[in-house]
Amino acid sequence: MEKIKSLSDNRSIFPNERSLRDTTNPAELNEEESLIAKTIEKFVLKQVIPNQDTLETHDYRSTRQLFNDAGELGLLGADVPEAYGGLAMGKKTGGVIAEKMGFSGSFSVAFNIHTGVGVLPYVYFGTEQQKQTYLPKLATGEWIGAYALTEPNAGSDALAPNTTAVWDSDSKEWVLNGEKQWITNAHIANVYVVFAKTTKGMTAFIVERTMTGVSVGPEEKKLGINGSSTATLILQDVRISEENRLGNIGKGHHIALNILNLARLKLAFANIGTSKQALSIAVNYGKERKQFQQAIVDFTMTQEKLANMAIAIYGAESTAYYTAGLLDQMDALLENEGDVVKHLTNYAIDCAVNKVNASEALDAIVDEALQIHGGYGYMQEYEIERLYRDARINRIFEGTNEINRITIAKTFLKQYEQDNAIIEEETKQIQLESSSSFIRFSMRLLQIISKALPHTKKQMVVKDQECLRLLADVIKELYVIKAALLRQRRATDNQRIEQLITEVLCEEGYRKIEAATISIISSTITDNVEKQALLDEIKNLPIPLYTNLFSKKREIAIRVIESDGYCI
Repeated sequence: MEKIKSLSDNRSIFPNERSLRDTTNPAELNEEESLIAKTIEKFVLKQVIPNQDTLETHDYRSTRQLFNDAGELGLLGADVPEAYGGLAMGKKTGGVIAEKMGFSGSFSVAFNIHTGVGVLPYVYFGTEQQKQTYLPKLATGEWIGAYALTEPNAGSDALAPNTTAVWDSDSKEWVLNGEKQWITNAHIANVYVVFAKTTKGMTAFIVERTMTGVSVGPEEKKLGINGSSTATLILQDVRISEENRLGNIGKGHHIALNILNLARLKLAFANIGTSKQALSIAVNYGKERKQFQQAIVDFTMTQEKLANMAIAIYGAESTAYYTAGLLDQMDALLENEGDVVKHLTNYAIDCAVNKVNASEALDAIVDEALQIHGGYGYMQEYEIERLYRDARINRIFEGTNEINRITIAKTFLKQYEQDNAIIEEETKQIQLESSSSFIRFSMRLLQIISKALPHTKKQMVVKDQECLRLLADVIKELYVIKAALLRQRRATDNQRIEQLITEVLCEEGYRKIEAATISIISSTITDNVEKQALLDEIKNLPIPLYTNLFSKKREIAIRVIESDGYCI
């Protein structure tokens, strides 16, 4: 990857060649990454899938053994520096691992929580002593990590905990009391990162399972992901030494938000893996199942479903690998974890876009995959039934998609307030780079929205969450189609299919953005003359003639069917 000179070159609202001159392409894994991908595929096939029924009975011994096995293969330490027993392979390689582990059902949830929020707080915020104490054990699977942020009354408002940490000046210890709810890996974890309220604000602490006063409630009875442990962490007068405080007092929100950003990207990769699994299952079932004397996959309505699945995966995959490339490039420019932490918040939009896009793509894909199965898809003997249930959680944890949309919109509005020329600059950049008329006019729609922002920003932030949602969707669609365009330019082996997929993404993306723009203008501008002028501006855009998307999707579907699944 060609290095850039400064972070100012690395940062942009949307993917472009200036941000990442050598766009990270998932089809271009290096030798080490390809070997890791094959290793995980074998691990999932040989060790995880045969134990899925056992895992869903909460056989903790089996889960711990899988962690030990994954640790021996080096799969737990992708984000851990080599000095502490990890491999320091970067966000792209970590993404490859998360994606391939996405085929492992509930175990992927336990795995990604451990390698994400269970490990990263120590990497970025731990003292040297804390890193030496915990990271080697977490990287090998000797210990399993968990993250305790959510509470019964602090879900989406996770930064307002009731759990308290009181400093005992006599014993020189912190005393923690409270309950943390829906903690993944609760029963198998050896150590938890716990967030508690102090007199100076929320603070993070390292709590070991064997400490006096630490207990875990019964397993939650869940809709899905039953192979992962989810329970309440109970803290009763738990005494924590000052050495087990993580980060600065009152600055726990910095840890929570930055680590969640990185976890959202890791979750997106896992969702991509599961999406590919669901598509493959749908194709293979559709080939075998016949109705009216022909295979289900021969019906064009089924082909449309398969094409839509492949298109959604391509968009999510392009976006996730692009963002991982940005973060890897940032790491290369900065010298230590402290410098990286200072800049992580600059990528809040990118990580939130990935989380929302990939989780909603997965939900749509498993839904259509089950539909292709018909009544059989509703039966537990068919694998798609489990995938359907397991997928639903992804729009909720790591911040609900509603919260992530607010993050996207508010972060964008903050950037726009600081420099309202950023949209013009992005528009010029896109005009220079893109051969797609639809992406250029999509950017013009964002310019039209920007004309309303000076009048409506405060109103949108305070009470019009519907408009924040629409603005977030505009930004998300632009991000996805731009990432896909940059990737498609470098296509070599699948040029025709990648071109068709990108054309569909751009055209359908434009239609979504246009509809959202009209709704924002109609709902926020009160002056009818100004409103009509902006609506006329949208109407008069010289957009190209819409194309025959049916024929494009049929061609994509045929390739998917021939490939028994995702074909890029």
